[in-house]
Amino acid sequence: MKISEIAENVKLAYEAMKSNKVRSFLASLGVVIGISTVILMGWILSGLQTAMDDTFKSMGVDVIYLDKWDWAGGKNWKDLRYRKNITIEQVYELRERLQSAELTFPSAMIWARDIKYKNQVYSGIHIVGTSAEHGITPAGETIIGRYYTPFEQKSNANVAVLGYKVYQTLFPEEYPEGKTVKISGHKYTVIGVIRKQGTMFFDMIDNQVFIPIGSFLGIYGKVDRSVSIGIKAGSEEKLDEVRAEARGLMRTIRNLPPQAEDDFSINETKAFESHTATIKLYVWGIGMGMTILSFLVGIIGIMNIMFVSVTERTKEIGIRKAIGAKKRSILFQFIFESSALCMVGAFISLIFCSVIIYFVATFLPQLVPQIAFLKPYLPIELLIIATLVSIFVGVAAGLIPAMRAASLDPVEALRFE
Repeated sequence: MKISEIAENVKLAYEAMKSNKVRSFLASLGVVIGISTVILMGWILSGLQTAMDDTFKSMGVDVIYLDKWDWAGGKNWKDLRYRKNITIEQVYELRERLQSAELTFPSAMIWARDIKYKNQVYSGIHIVGTSAEHGITPAGETIIGRYYTPFEQKSNANVAVLGYKVYQTLFPEEYPEGKTVKISGHKYTVIGVIRKQGTMFFDMIDNQVFIPIGSFLGIYGKVDRSVSIGIKAGSEEKLDEVRAEARGLMRTIRNLPPQAEDDFSINETKAFESHTATIKLYVWGIGMGMTILSFLVGIIGIMNIMFVSVTERTKEIGIRKAIGAKKRSILFQFIFESSALCMVGAFISLIFCSVIIYFVATFLPQLVPQIAFLKPYLPIELLIIATLVSIFVGVAAGLIPAMRAASLDPVEALRFE
């Protein structure tokens, strides 16, 4: 097709829409709904993916955790509770024998405790006892102050590092470093604050307070307590090697016979990735179902409008054919017109969605902080998808009416009234 023909078809499509503004808008409405669904669904999923990636990074993509429990919920809880606890002595023995890892650290947690500062009481926080090595991992990165030192850990110093949400709650207008807080009746000096790490998937990360492992076990006891073992491989490439060595050593330390199953779990971010992939699949499935339904309505609407347009312009088609217009020209004229209707729908969708996205991502997180992962702009790939989908829908909706117009007999068309 020549450029002059394309320009002529675009001009004819514009004039047809201009002469029937209301009808053109109503025909485009189904496309507006369908493309808006695609854009908003893609925008939300893009934000969710970013939030999940940030969550995995905060846990450490090169960190595995040996624990009594399976964090991803892949095993029966009733079976797991009968496993032997992982003791602090086993942690230290594994740390001495493990050669391939960059560092190893213990971690013990007690849930839903209170922390007090002056007359304020913040309930529902999680107290974590761990070693100074935890401060080297992404989960221990501080934005205020520092993490406790190996010396403070070994001497069971009463020092604490606050999670970001705890810091914001207790010290909204004060500098926290050097302040004294009370946890379970014991005084602790705040020496640091962990950077914000929580997302809507892992908000509890910011609701923790970290203290030396010895101090933790001294207060909350080590009898009938299982300790988690964090192992930082040093890089993702070393994970397989570190995982294999840690598993073999842990089986030896816990005296498991060769044929016995592991009585501990190896937890890592990949376990969560498979679950989140399933969630995204369900979301995409529901969204695509709604989108296809919207597009079917849009295609049927535009197709009906195009049949009406062909009927109204039958005499015009006959005149064009009588003076030498080819079937191809007539065919593309109506395909261009239906595609133009869809492009208008896509343009309206982009403006509508951009306004909604900006206001939702800018102002709603002030009321609901958990959705702060949403970005106030459209990813470029969604703009491309919206454009391509609108063109496809336009061609699909206009093809049959265009073929009918192109196959009209010029003599019969000229007689049409």
